[in-house]
Amino acid sequence: GAFRNALVLGADALSTINRRLPDLVLLDVMMPKMTGVELLQQLRQKYDQSELPVILLTAKSQVSDLISGFESGANDYIVKPFSKGELLSRVRTHLHISQIANAYSRFVPRQFLKQLHHDSVLDMRVGDHVSKEMSVMFSDIRSFTELSEELSPQENFNFLNSFLARVAPVIGDHQGFIDQYIGDAVMSLFPTSVEDAVSAAAELRTVLRVYNEHRQQSGYRAIGVGTGLHMGPLIMGTIGYEKRMQTTVIADSVNLASRLEGLTKLFGIQVIVSEDVVQRLSVRSTPRVRTLGRTRVKGKKKTVGIFELLEGASTEELDLRLLSLDIFQQGVSALTNQDFSLALNNFSEVLKIDPSDLAAQRFLQRAEYFRDHPDADVTEADILDRRT
Repeated sequence: GAFRNALVLGADALSTINRRLPDLVLLDVMMPKMTGVELLQQLRQKYDQSELPVILLTAKSQVSDLISGFESGANDYIVKPFSKGELLSRVRTHLHISQIANAYSRFVPRQFLKQLHHDSVLDMRVGDHVSKEMSVMFSDIRSFTELSEELSPQENFNFLNSFLARVAPVIGDHQGFIDQYIGDAVMSLFPTSVEDAVSAAAELRTVLRVYNEHRQQSGYRAIGVGTGLHMGPLIMGTIGYEKRMQTTVIADSVNLASRLEGLTKLFGIQVIVSEDVVQRLSVRSTPRVRTLGRTRVKGKKKTVGIFELLEGASTEELDLRLLSLDIFQQGVSALTNQDFSLALNNFSEVLKIDPSDLAAQRFLQRAEYFRDHPDADVTEADILDRRT
């Protein structure tokens, strides 16, 4: 009865599976309009063998049918007529294998495996690697050390898992995946488009507001989260030795994303994206940003342009940022050109519009400092983000 109730054909089967992924598919080779092999080929464009096991049902055991089925990604086959015992035995075996693969995917994301052109974690070898260009996003809870001192070990784990349970789905919904949990920080990769990464960063701001409302209603204080986003080349692969290895990402892009996250604390804002991100956005999807000038990456001589992502802010905050946007950007330009008096005027005007603008407060302080120290020998990057 369970199998009869689940019986669907061709395109209807694709629609049903995409709405709710089943544990396993029994697929008849001979079907009207779309053959089982054709349906299987479409399924494998989205789901690999470990993610969605497929058992073919065939009325004949011709070698050509079997080869076509296995080449298209079938896990197994059964020749009709078959016994109930044989069918249930095959189903149990492949469900067990799938469950093991799903357990592995909690530690090594399937998306990471796919980037390395592997279908299973069993295929991985030390030294496997691939070069890609991706968006890298770092998100970090601010003042976590101070916060964790107020909590017991169990409360710390409960807090982190509660936070991550809200963050992780947002990343997955925008075609990204979490590469590493680094204490209270999360490093995510977006292999598809930079728009996905920017949309995820904006939605995380909304999720954080809702989460903080829940925390405050429960008697806990609100938390802050900083996010840095950069796009560039990186190397994904495995390191270690045959008895103990792990996946890793090596790139200056990772270091820069981490650096940008750190700068969110300095400027008192939530999301900073690099100029590489902004330049790769399509015209139709360009989000609202405001320039923060240029910064130097630690260990590098070259500077990089940075921007605050305004998308995802509350309606009130966004309206104020947009109202003062032109004056703010004029102030950054004046500061960069070392016209400190003009910069002071610009940022003073911004703060009249929005006294809570911490980035404007920071730049006002920089303008005052360099106006009062005309002999200071500094670079553009020093003017904008030096901590002294």
